[in-house]
Amino acid sequence: MKQTEFLNLVLPFKDKLFRLSKRLLVSTEEAEDATQEVLLKLWSKNSKMKEYKNVEAFAMTMTKNFCLDRLKSKQASNLKLVHSNYGDDNNSLQKNIEAKDSVNWVEKIMDELPEQQKMVLQLRDIEQYTFEEIEELLDMKPTAIRVALSRARKTVREKLKQKHNYGIA
Repeated sequence: MKQTEFLNLVLPFKDKLFRLSKRLLVSTEEAEDATQEVLLKLWSKNSKMKEYKNVEAFAMTMTKNFCLDRLKSKQASNLKLVHSNYGDDNNSLQKNIEAKDSVNWVEKIMDELPEQQKMVLQLRDIEQYTFEEIEELLDMKPTAIRVALSRARKTVREKLKQKHNYGIA
């Protein structure tokens, strides 16, 4: 496969690879490094690329595995999950502050979720993947995906309610 064909194949979803890396790793720099590593690995598999049924799903799986390996490594002992791709310039300063606060709370809540729930929530609600794509990416049964997503959403919803009610039931 020529370089231009490879780029045309990979460029449409490279931002998704970065966002998934950013979700799993501590910093933008770590996410950029992870994305670059995955793209290099994809390039090394360039000749076999047409054999894959879904190159995007393959790349997302590679990214997930690479990031999880980084998190498990000794040099990544200080990494944590972070997500901060929210912004809207049309709101007033107060609304921006409130929105950022809410996003920060959701991030904190997501950080506390079990790994599987965190991944399913990220892929479904943030990356907008279909259930079939998530099934392929995470090698999970459809029922398990729906259960994990439901539990993750319920946890986020309940903890946000607690926060906004200041603990008053």
